[in-house]
Amino acid sequence: MELLAYLLTGAIAGLMAGLLGIGGGLVIVPALAWLFADRGFAEAALMHYAVGTSLATIVATSISSLLAHNRRGSVHWAAVRALTPGILVGALGGAWLARHISSPVLSGVFGVFELLVALQLLAGARPGPHRILPGSGVLAVAGAVIGGVSALLGIGGGTLTVPFLLWNRIDIRTAVGSAAACGLPIALAGAAGFAIGGLHAGAPPGANTGFIYWPAVAGIVLASIPLAPLGARLAHRLPRRLLRRVFALLLALIGLKMIIAASGWQTV
Repeated sequence: MELLAYLLTGAIAGLMAGLLGIGGGLVIVPALAWLFADRGFAEAALMHYAVGTSLATIVATSISSLLAHNRRGSVHWAAVRALTPGILVGALGGAWLARHISSPVLSGVFGVFELLVALQLLAGARPGPHRILPGSGVLAVAGAVIGGVSALLGIGGGTLTVPFLLWNRIDIRTAVGSAAACGLPIALAGAAGFAIGGLHAGAPPGANTGFIYWPAVAGIVLASIPLAPLGARLAHRLPRRLLRRVFALLLALIGLKMIIAASGWQTV
């Protein structure tokens, strides 16, 4: 039953990623937080295990996505190379910061982020192009912000990277492909930070390295990688506006539940 729950989580995350281009971490992190609580993980480290494990799954899924986008020539490698140094530093810093934040606070921060993404989906707004791509120094700083927030929340960074690249006059297909490429260094550095940061956390659940729980990683990756292409195919057949609204409402509910849980209220 535990493996089935992870497979189902991965399947839903993969489908949503393919359908809407939304990173799986938005689904994976809250699902793992609830599954790990049910398994009896230490309450003080619930969100740390959820975020660290989510980042580990993104390593595999980002490689798959990166290869697919690269075959179509939709990766702006100059931008990716300029963003990557900052991403690596920021992701390691985000993982370090998460280690010093309590699980309830981390849950509340994630809940607020879910609500913001839900509002963006409902609005359907995309930033218009404002300027050409800036120099390597500005891109390194932007990468540090993207990497830090993404590692702190256990996401691949697409919700931050895509709008930033669009704002800098990179077309949507290339922005999405480049965000997929940026997801790999985010996941690698973030997962490494959570693995190292959790080595002395105490009361490990068993098959883990620090805050990365490998049975969950295996189940989610096995289901998400084959389901993402199916989601992409369905995206051409189903009404995407309706899907975005339904998913936005789901994210809003998840976000509210995590915020309420973080405040110590009991929810049904």
